[in-house]
Amino acid sequence: MLKIITDSASDLPEEIIRRFDLHVIPTPVVVNGEDLRDGQTIHTKEFYDLLDDMSNDIKTYHINPEMFYEAFLPYAQNGDEVIYLCFSTGIAGTYNAANLAKQSVLEEYPEFDITIIDSKCASVGFGLLVYKLLLMQKNGAPKEELVEAGRFYADHIRHIFTVKTLTYLIKGGRLSKFKGAVATTLDMKPIITVDENGSLKSLFTVRGRKKSLRVLIEDVKEHCVNPETQILTICHGEDTESLDFVLKELDEQVTCKEKVISTVGCAIGAHTGRGIIGICFLDCEDPYAKYF
Repeated sequence: MLKIITDSASDLPEEIIRRFDLHVIPTPVVVNGEDLRDGQTIHTKEFYDLLDDMSNDIKTYHINPEMFYEAFLPYAQNGDEVIYLCFSTGIAGTYNAANLAKQSVLEEYPEFDITIIDSKCASVGFGLLVYKLLLMQKNGAPKEELVEAGRFYADHIRHIFTVKTLTYLIKGGRLSKFKGAVATTLDMKPIITVDENGSLKSLFTVRGRKKSLRVLIEDVKEHCVNPETQILTICHGEDTESLDFVLKELDEQVTCKEKVISTVGCAIGAHTGRGIIGICFLDCEDPYAKYF
């Protein structure tokens, strides 16, 4: 049997995970020295409450080869085929760790058929890729076409994000303390994308939270091809006020086939803080549209 699996950096909503009985490998998060697992032993509401208190020491690390080995082994033992859709290698070392685990499993089960695809995506951009392949599989797409589609989507899912606070970008070293202090004083907000290598990239900055949220909508209008045929994925960092604003603007300005709304989990949220919000979509015609 062919199984599609992923990891929790995809930030898929629970409804989709349950609907497809999707195996989601949890991202590790360390809170004050305690090792936890995103979506299993810590959930977003608790996570952001802890993150809001700057006295808490919160770190993440990528899923290591041993964790992947434990995740892959039962499929090898059962004789299943696997497509593992992986968090962007431009952001974390997950892809390399998964391949090390793959080699270890193949030493014991040389017939094990597993394909690892670097999503080159983050959060619900990654989730959108996973969701599309799950729908394709449900509607009869063969494995070869699923792998081909996964690699195509990895190159054509556009991400557009912004954050409410610069504190965590400064803390993580993505923004210098000096530039961060100036930007904070001027109420400047970065507009962030994921580039062709799967790395986070700041496109430009705008002044004011509402302006930054409106820029997200404008980006959808500019870059989303035939939005009425598309699935849009919208994510937020436990900030329902900003989410409601974005959804209202979207409803008034963009017609789409489906909206998927989710909360940013630990893998990204630890580095952005509460209030991150983003929209992801395909930047071209979908060559696999017959499956949707």
